[in-house]
Amino acid sequence: MCISDFLQSRSVRFELLLHRPAHSATHLAGSLHLPGRSVAKAVLVRADDRFALAVLPATHRVDPDRLAEILNVGSLRIATEDEVESVFADCEPGALPPFGQLYGLQTVVDASLSGGSDIAFMGNTRHEGVRMRFRDYEAVESPIKARFASPIAPRRLRNRKAG
Repeated sequence: MCISDFLQSRSVRFELLLHRPAHSATHLAGSLHLPGRSVAKAVLVRADDRFALAVLPATHRVDPDRLAEILNVGSLRIATEDEVESVFADCEPGALPPFGQLYGLQTVVDASLSGGSDIAFMGNTRHEGVRMRFRDYEAVESPIKARFASPIAPRRLRNRKAG
């Protein structure tokens, strides 16, 4: 389902942001000139025998142990590209919207995203972004809110430490 149609059907205010195609949430943040901490990325995970959707800031990565604990599962891994394409068949590769309920998935959002008033995220395509209030996102999606993400070290710091 088209994300803008879904949000309009729920009478949610949002802004559609057209931009150059972005293949990641980090690139989306750069294209939109937004801080990465306010741009949400969606990550499909395999939790035991089911899929779930993790939503976290573009500047962070999933802590699989912590997320497995939150979802109360024994094993958790990031889904393969083929699994992502089969679950999100109506989305361009690399464009995952943060609305797991549209795909029959449980959604877990990292609590750090709730710190700002707005979040931005990819729609169904890599050239469409959406900005809306976090509280509206939370009201529409009803995700589990927990802490399961850890910051990604900036490249320049990682390179210095390695050298």
